[in-house]
Amino acid sequence: DQNFIKLHLSHSLKTNINRSLILNHGRYQIFSVNYDSPNTTRRLEQPEQNKSIQILGSCNGLLAVEERDGRILLWNPSTRHYQVLPNSTEIEFSPPPIFYYHSTYSGFGYDPVSDDYKLVRIVQLLGRNEEYFHSEAKVYSLRSNSWRWIKDFCFYFISERQLIGVVANNVLHLLAFKIPESCNRSSFDLDLFAYKNPESSYKHLVGFDLRSEELSLVELPDFCLDVEANVDVKAVGGYTSEYGVKESWVKLMSSTQLDFLPGSPSVVPLAFSKNGNKVLFHKKELGGNWERDSLVWYDLGSKRVEKVGIEDLPLDYDVYLYVRALSLLMTGAPE
Repeated sequence: DQNFIKLHLSHSLKTNINRSLILNHGRYQIFSVNYDSPNTTRRLEQPEQNKSIQILGSCNGLLAVEERDGRILLWNPSTRHYQVLPNSTEIEFSPPPIFYYHSTYSGFGYDPVSDDYKLVRIVQLLGRNEEYFHSEAKVYSLRSNSWRWIKDFCFYFISERQLIGVVANNVLHLLAFKIPESCNRSSFDLDLFAYKNPESSYKHLVGFDLRSEELSLVELPDFCLDVEANVDVKAVGGYTSEYGVKESWVKLMSSTQLDFLPGSPSVVPLAFSKNGNKVLFHKKELGGNWERDSLVWYDLGSKRVEKVGIEDLPLDYDVYLYVRALSLLMTGAPE
């Protein structure tokens, strides 16, 4: 019953229950951790075992995943149902340069206006030794079970650090550099131009509205615009009615040496606790030091750090928020 499924999902979202963390390790192993009582991991049965997959996004109980051969699926780990997406026309660029950077960016979310789930795919080519830049985008609609071309991202060079977009307020967000028309568009010249002209090439947060399918710029707070700053974006909940207004950004915490998580080269906020007093961080160890990734709570009041003790965690992993739901898919029912 679709009404029951929607009521169940709505109740879970409003009360912050039925939440899990999805841990993706090495493309072949996916684990689930209960968010409210994170004690042990549970390995999930993938749609097809022994197939390498990459998670492209998580929304309302569905995961968008891509297999190494390019096949894309929507998968509900709770019901074990999945649906294979139709093949999309391969994006081709003519004439491509001999040397170029090829990047694909993805985002998965829900459009409440049309009651539809959408997957956005953006492909960009950036010439390495010549003036060449091209970008095209497509969107998949679960309701129509089809792909279509959409307005592309030609005026933005999207950061290679963020291949999976962040969805908040039904808008897909990606970090970008705006490319001036007068600038030679090789990667070296882009970096050089950004360094010499920070006021005209600073970082942008680009929003793609899943409802209207229109692009817009979301203003970042001033400290993010520093040419020396590395910026990552993560949605952890609590969106305000002033979404998109620069002054509505609120500083959650500040540290110059990451002293609240000593020794960690990368810390990623994941979610607030139910009472909003703590933030869950993924402490990701980079490099070849063989240290384990870990999850920690940071108390915003006392500024204390509490490690989350979870058994059987892999050495390293990526983390995605997941709401257990009964969302239906048309094909791929488990036997």
